Amino acid sequence: MKSTTKSTTTDTQLINFLRGELAIPSSSIAIALRQSNQDSSQLPMILWQYGLVSLEQLERIFDWLAAASC
Repeated sequence: MKSTTKSTTTDTQLINFLRGELAIPSSSIAIALRQSNQDSSQLPMILWQYGLVSLEQLERIFDWLAAASC
């Protein structure tokens, strides 16, 4: 089980990755966060379901999450 501090750090790093590496606008991230009720574990799928990221970007997000969890 992840600690709250580690989870918050990972969430912040994920959002930074989305903005920096994938150039996803903050407004798109905000929409997805509202839809996920602030649960960032759902963020990648919601971004994809709303057409805010491509399938290739979704794969990169999952790769990043896998590397971040190590």
